[in-house]
Amino acid sequence: MKNLSHLELWFITGSQHLYGKEALQQVARNAKKIARALDKSTYIPIKIIHKPTLTQPAEVSELMTAANANANCIGLIAWMHTFSPAKMWIHGLKILNKPLVHLHTQLNRDIPWETIDMDYMNLHQSAHGGREFGFINTRMRLNRKVVVGHWKEDSVHQQLDTWARAALGWQEMQQIKVARLGDNMRAVAVTEGDKVAAQIQLGMSVNGFEMGNLVEKVEAVSAKKVKQLVKEYEANYQLMKVLKARGEKRQSLLDAAKIELGMRQFLKEGGFTAYTNTFENLYGLKQLPGIASQRLMADGYGFGAEGDWKTAALVRAMKVMATGLEGGNSFMEDYTYHFDPDRRSVLGAHMLEICPSIASGTIRCEVHPLGIGGKEDPVRLVFTAGEGPALNAALIDLGNRFRLLVNTVEAIEPDPLPNLPVASVLWKPHPNLSIGAAAWILAGGAHHTCFSQNLRVEHLEDFAEMAGIELVVIDEHTELRSFKQDLRNNEIYYHLFKQGF
Repeated sequence: MKNLSHLELWFITGSQHLYGKEALQQVARNAKKIARALDKSTYIPIKIIHKPTLTQPAEVSELMTAANANANCIGLIAWMHTFSPAKMWIHGLKILNKPLVHLHTQLNRDIPWETIDMDYMNLHQSAHGGREFGFINTRMRLNRKVVVGHWKEDSVHQQLDTWARAALGWQEMQQIKVARLGDNMRAVAVTEGDKVAAQIQLGMSVNGFEMGNLVEKVEAVSAKKVKQLVKEYEANYQLMKVLKARGEKRQSLLDAAKIELGMRQFLKEGGFTAYTNTFENLYGLKQLPGIASQRLMADGYGFGAEGDWKTAALVRAMKVMATGLEGGNSFMEDYTYHFDPDRRSVLGAHMLEICPSIASGTIRCEVHPLGIGGKEDPVRLVFTAGEGPALNAALIDLGNRFRLLVNTVEAIEPDPLPNLPVASVLWKPHPNLSIGAAAWILAGGAHHTCFSQNLRVEHLEDFAEMAGIELVVIDEHTELRSFKQDLRNNEIYYHLFKQGF
């Protein structure tokens, strides 16, 4: 998974010269104290760097220019210690292209009732200094997060952690290279989209490659490397009898390992962190990559089936956001419903490619007929996912904008599935199956998603703000009448926004 050790968040402080040299020195000491405390937080995964106090327009612009140019800086935490006249921030904010969070806090938690005087009041002005800063951000129509509370509170650290993880995903999205191995599944609408618009809006680069580009790498894999990888399979998974040494389907396991090694080489050489394939484009491969895609996802790659490049990029970004958190993120598909009135739920699965990062219990390595694709029986990992709160997220192209659609769910224990030879997860969508599915369909939601056990709506809300894209949420509070009106209102908003209103 992604190495975070070199990444930084810059802690910037606003003030002015009105209060004198000593006051500014105290502002600097206080800001450094808060920045160091946040840097040591057990919640926030990114190093926090204190920057000198900003008191003049030129200082603001110079810092923003430096932040834009610094590849390690993924975002800025802004704190107004005193009153900081907002006009001095205009040019700097106008050129800033990194995410911004406004930390609305103050040094002391409590008012020193017995000793408070005007010197104290002049120095500790965050309460109204932050409002001045907030106005100019709103006046300039800038997307940002506002976190309010004392800087020592866990809730503040947790909100900053959420924003920082969204910033990780946004930084990653700027550099994702998606390799499309073959084209989209023919005649399917939702997996299509405007790749140029996606690169302009989101940063991702999406390009297609013929299967021969991959097959060349697969054919070059040595028998020695295949043997080594198969030993890894044997050590980590419960192999089906026919896949074990001298089993009648052993060759299928060898072929699957060779495909995985070839795919890894292709992705590594091209600098790709996400990819797609489809069962309709398998020229030169003996079987559809099943275990290969599952294991690549487990290592952090984004994946989308049937050429779904938007989901592939989203899976990668969400995996990066969740770095270090318990649980996993996986490509997913709503496959079939359970309409039992006592347990209405959705069985999520796919033909083969569900990431084992979401697995609970034993992971089995099996081979079974696929029924489509016209190739040999593919090897895959079979398991069920764990119970608990989760969400499904889909990135869709509506023509005039991108929409990030999120449905919170509760993963539950399924009944035994002795004849289903794929990885799966059973969940109850919020607020229930009837409203949740109807709302998803009304919002134009894709049938492919990223299923997350460790990210919350707030992570994706912050990400959507950074990306400047629409967020639509289906949760326990969703009611269809108001949901439909929200969609209509969004159409008006984004139409006017595009026109510059």
